[in-house]
Amino acid sequence: MGSVILGVDGGASNTVCVCIPAAMPFNDPLPVLSRTVAGCSNHNPLEVTPPGLAQRSQRHALHKFPAVTKDRARETLERVMSQALLKARRRRSNVCAVCLAVAGVNHPIDQQRMLDWLRDIFPSHVKLFVENDAVAALASGTMGKLHGCVLIAGTGTIAYGFTSDGREARAAGAGPVLGDWGSGYGISAQALTAVVRAYDGRGPETVLTNNMLDFLGLASPDELIGWTYEDQSWARIADLLPVVVESAESGDEVANKILHNSVGELASSVKAVVQRLDLGGEDGKHPFPLVMVGKVLEANKRWDIGKEVIDCVTKNYPGAYPIHPKVEPAVGAALLAWNAIASELDGDIRTVQ
Repeated sequence: MGSVILGVDGGASNTVCVCIPAAMPFNDPLPVLSRTVAGCSNHNPLEVTPPGLAQRSQRHALHKFPAVTKDRARETLERVMSQALLKARRRRSNVCAVCLAVAGVNHPIDQQRMLDWLRDIFPSHVKLFVENDAVAALASGTMGKLHGCVLIAGTGTIAYGFTSDGREARAAGAGPVLGDWGSGYGISAQALTAVVRAYDGRGPETVLTNNMLDFLGLASPDELIGWTYEDQSWARIADLLPVVVESAESGDEVANKILHNSVGELASSVKAVVQRLDLGGEDGKHPFPLVMVGKVLEANKRWDIGKEVIDCVTKNYPGAYPIHPKVEPAVGAALLAWNAIASELDGDIRTVQ
């Protein structure tokens, strides 16, 4: 059987593993031998469920704090890779490279710990790579090449960039408490706050009030307090994003202000990375890919947050060209590994252009 490469994208919601052939013809669509999905593999120790919540249901605790212990994360990662190999009818001995792109891997110590763990379960010939999940998101738009900037705006947000000579920088991505205001969580939390402010007279009236109550099936803004604090899941709050967009599209000034401010926050994250890495050159016109990932950046009827962000960025950096990936981050992770080892593979394998 032919050699294969495993690419893994692990986050707070789920973990995806794809298996691709190492000696693959580069065509569209990419040949994916198998794809498997498992649960959370984010092992950021700052986000593990506190002991005081241990008596609550496991579902609620994990939903509230989107992370698991390191042992649980490793079990999830090993299971999803084993299932992908089984589905592709391959064994670990057939693997020539693995790239794990996992949320919560933010420090060389984290990377080395996971590399040591991978080395224990894969044969010595296997090339191993460990990255943050934002790196795989970038690679999903650049077909495995680390150059340019990625903006992720889903439940949370982060901007991450690389130069062709390997320098890297990031902005935002510190979570909702520390100000990821352009994220789905940040937008929705501001909308909830606006509803409460309007209700008690501290803020202007807004159609967000009726729209939010209708969406949640609540009778009064008073009930928002109980709804919000009964389960403070970031993803649960972020799911209110469509209500904010709908309200803005109807002309509501409060909702529009929230979205305009969020565009500014997201664009500033990109600009910070681009400036630190000098991706745009001295005049800002040097071309570089700007990969756009996440539900916040998806186009809506009239309010296209992603387009607004691009317009804002290109005023300063006209060389930025947006890319909306056609493949998922797990494939980006596999392509990262494939590009890294392409020169060592058979001579008939073509390099990604």
